[in-house]
Amino acid sequence: MSGRVFLFGNDVDTDQLAPGEYMKGGIEAIAAHCLEGIRPDFAKTVKPGDVVVAGTNFGMGSSREQAAEALKRLGVAGVVARSFAGIFYRNAINLGLPVMIANDLAGVEDGAAADLDIAAGELRLPGKTVPLEPLPDNLKAMLADGGLVPHLKKRFAAQG
Repeated sequence: MSGRVFLFGNDVDTDQLAPGEYMKGGIEAIAAHCLEGIRPDFAKTVKPGDVVVAGTNFGMGSSREQAAEALKRLGVAGVVARSFAGIFYRNAINLGLPVMIANDLAGVEDGAAADLDIAAGELRLPGKTVPLEPLPDNLKAMLADGGLVPHLKKRFAAQG
């Protein structure tokens, strides 16, 4: 397993992900305070490869793309949720942060070892595999390239 689960509930909003009072400090300051209103130790304890797992409506609220960027900056392998706010979902994909939908998260425990397999559409946990809704191939390619801008650069370079 490459990481562990950080479990959250429903309606995690962008103000929790990217607190407004740190916006002037840039993405490093924002990331250092990511989710501190819900889980004060999150930014200090999350490690590259960890997976954020949440209920419904993850990323609701404002359209600030720093919400997804903060998670990516902290090394989060991806976010698995029952549903996402539309703008957050697209911002995450555009920035190269995997976001995947799970219809059933029963039995997923905070701190459990986890491996997010985007290609297979699975969240693997000890003794349990959570099936995820598959991403279309074009979004998988965009994520593999690191987001929208790197994906377009690669595509345009290939076209000459």
